[in-house]
Amino acid sequence: MRILLVGAAGTLGSAVRKALAERGHEVIGVGRTGGDLVADVTDPQAVARLYAQAGPLDAVAVAAGDAVFKPLAELTADDFAATLRGKTLGQLELVRQGARHVAATGSFSLISGILTDEPIVAGAAASAANGAVEAFVRAAAIELAPQRINAVSPTVVEESLPAYGPFFSGMEPVPATRVATAYIRSIEGAQTGQIYRVH
Repeated sequence: MRILLVGAAGTLGSAVRKALAERGHEVIGVGRTGGDLVADVTDPQAVARLYAQAGPLDAVAVAAGDAVFKPLAELTADDFAATLRGKTLGQLELVRQGARHVAATGSFSLISGILTDEPIVAGAAASAANGAVEAFVRAAAIELAPQRINAVSPTVVEESLPAYGPFFSGMEPVPATRVATAYIRSIEGAQTGQIYRVH
């Protein structure tokens, strides 16, 4: 398969890229500042250019998303807007535009996260964004068919503990390679409208 992978150079994205390449897929990595293609997927015009550059695709996968972590009392309207743009709206735009560029039996694999179900202090914006992604996946699945759409919902990955560990106290981390297997399931499998939880 020819797969567009957003966030391919990140901690999780690198593991996903490696896992997909080892299974014989052609992976086109996308990043904001580097990669096979460069694009800020929070900009709808940049998404349009990205698809024009990428050519025919069998799947689109997202392994990145930005969120603001602050206590609720300190979150501003701009913080919420930035989180929804960085984690939710960019992914929705990739699907909205991508439906015209992905094969009729192709798929989309988005990313949400454990905070949908297991909230933490300072994670309200991220929880809201993750929940929106998961609701979108279930709704879009009934309209995209025969294309498929799923989300991968990981807990904090071991490799990211230095940066995010303090926010996820008491939550058991998982290696990025384990999360990558959920992307393989989403891309190569037959299910749609699913949330693959890796906790």
